[in-house]
Amino acid sequence: MSTPAPRFHSYLLQEMLRLKPREVPYSVALRNTFGFLLPLVVGALSGHIEAGAGVAAGTLNVMFSDRPGPYRLRLQRMLSAALMAGLSAFVGFSLGGHDILIVIATALCGFGGAMLVALGPEAARVGLTSMILLIVCGAEARAPEPALVASALIFTGGLLQTLLAIAAWPLQRYRPERYALAAVYAELATNTRQRHESHQAPPLTEAINNLQVLLHGAHRARGLAMDAFRVLAGVAERLRIELLALADLREQFTVAANQHRLGQLLARSGDVLDAIADALRNGAAPLHAENLIASYEIVLAEMIAARDSGRDVRNAPLTHIACARAVGLGGQLRAAVRNASHAGSRGELQAQEIELRLPQALRPGNPLATLRANLSLSSIACRHAIRCAVCLALAVTVERLSGLAHGYWIPMTLAIVLKPDFGGTFTFALLRVIGTLVGLVLATAIVHFALGGIWERIILLGLLCFAFRELAAMHYGIAIAMLTGLIVVLLSLLGEAAGDTMLARGVGTIGGSTLALLAYALWPTWERSRVRPALATLVEAYRNYFSTLFDADERARTDARSAARAARTNVQASLERLRAEPRADVELSRLAEGIVANTNRFARAAMSLEAELQSTSILPQRESTLAFSARIGATLGDVATALRSQQPIAVTAELRAHQQAFAQALEPALDLPEQRDLALALIHTSDRITDSVDTLAHLLETNNPAEAADLPAALDTNSRNAKLDAAKRTRNG
Repeated sequence: MSTPAPRFHSYLLQEMLRLKPREVPYSVALRNTFGFLLPLVVGALSGHIEAGAGVAAGTLNVMFSDRPGPYRLRLQRMLSAALMAGLSAFVGFSLGGHDILIVIATALCGFGGAMLVALGPEAARVGLTSMILLIVCGAEARAPEPALVASALIFTGGLLQTLLAIAAWPLQRYRPERYALAAVYAELATNTRQRHESHQAPPLTEAINNLQVLLHGAHRARGLAMDAFRVLAGVAERLRIELLALADLREQFTVAANQHRLGQLLARSGDVLDAIADALRNGAAPLHAENLIASYEIVLAEMIAARDSGRDVRNAPLTHIACARAVGLGGQLRAAVRNASHAGSRGELQAQEIELRLPQALRPGNPLATLRANLSLSSIACRHAIRCAVCLALAVTVERLSGLAHGYWIPMTLAIVLKPDFGGTFTFALLRVIGTLVGLVLATAIVHFALGGIWERIILLGLLCFAFRELAAMHYGIAIAMLTGLIVVLLSLLGEAAGDTMLARGVGTIGGSTLALLAYALWPTWERSRVRPALATLVEAYRNYFSTLFDADERARTDARSAARAARTNVQASLERLRAEPRADVELSRLAEGIVANTNRFARAAMSLEAELQSTSILPQRESTLAFSARIGATLGDVATALRSQQPIAVTAELRAHQQAFAQALEPALDLPEQRDLALALIHTSDRITDSVDTLAHLLETNNPAEAADLPAALDTNSRNAKLDAAKRTRNG
């Protein structure tokens, strides 16, 4: 049992030192900082600094709800956060003088706020804000009228941030959509210049999903321009598939010249995509994209000439497939440039566009139904809610009985630190303690020795607010140091001594973090029980996606693709939580990593096949193709069942035999020009798919992840039937 310890220690050290990518644009951080400073400046100039500080506190509560999205969604999200903040503050002020009532209110708010994690991070953030404000405001009892005034100030701060966030709506109506499209095309361009192994996940998941929510979600913008954006989004999806197919082919070529030509094609594609991304950001036409496409077509002509020369016998099948894919990619690039240049006629747009709706996997469910479904001890959200409610009630009770000055820091820290999983709780607790202590020392030193006047402190508050907003997603510990300094300086404006604030916050942070860890130790929710079901869902999602490839229903294929992305994201998050647990199950981790690697191999092969199927409506040997697809689906179903039941499965050589028979059945299609390219792609891709599915089954057949870890290399996609190779060489020679 000593083996997992270094893994946990290593993970913890990485989390302590890791600086995540910057997520918040500087413009957003500056806008939020301006919203925070404005009431302070007005309060200082008018002589009502206390009221200004109350409004400024309200801006902090809503600041993190200012996230990318349609203006309608942004308005609803931030306004809801502001209303909940004002309501929680009023309840806290009103019940603060009644010990029993405030404990009951805190428990109820803790349960309800924590349950919101079932609805996603945005709802969870609103729930956490409500808990914090109820706790903080409950420490200061007020009569109904003053309580209403103070709560109104907090709501006003949230409303101010909301108005600033949507101020550009009349002037830049489609800016969020343009920038989201630009992000997708820019990421596509970046991916063309990177090499990806077959066991890695297909790139570009989150950006595509975010774009679908923008263009098809309930809060999407309305207008004629949205039609062009949706066409561009559809082209981006097809471009992604074509680019992935070409990138996979480049890795399979054994001749350097072919690899070089494909690398050139991908590089030229990246240039075109960068031009489109720049045009979308600037709201202009990609004027020089036509020249870039001409450069792409020169390289494509060289590849076609090399194919027609017939000198490269070894790679002839792959060369035929690559040329077909490159021609398809060129067509998609031209379509992207055309639609980025102008919206086109209404009829053209309607002809290209499928029925507008968000894929099933990305649609938000009914919130009440979701919450009802999670009201069970088997639900992580419910266990977290009960844990949070009990702990907050106990913390508030202890704080009231002890009579500690500023004792509300203890339950407030507890609410912030306590997460549904152990890794999040432990990491947040540790980083919060370290960040708080560092921030207290720095802020107190600055207030005592460097600042004296109100305007210097307001300037310092602006710097700390900007840093906190930017760093919150990058490194929690550093961000907390900034927030701690901000709170110390803000309270000093109201006459509270920095030394008293430092001591109370330090003790409260350590006490609240300790209580959170103790609560999790007494009633933990370990991720190891959730990994296998998540993996089973992933395998089932890929099985459903593969089954849609031979169906003309584009809607079903889009839904299945989105569901697979969502399942893969859930598995990745589950593995991260598993690695964060002490005494993690190393064998389970190895099994999960093997499953993920081979589902990625399967997905990349299936997407390459989808690229081929999009270019033709003729399916060679349809009955044999559908029979092979059904066999793959059945094996994947067995894998998913084995994962859920935690039982090994019996694996035979039947799947490989089915693939070889399928390949032989396709040989006559190699002599038909209209079916040749697709038949070659089916033969080539079916071999890769069979390898990946065989490996998935073997992982569960052996029940020995350590042995199976090397299987992706052992079951190489170049292991082909000799007779079939000879037939293909004869056809293409």
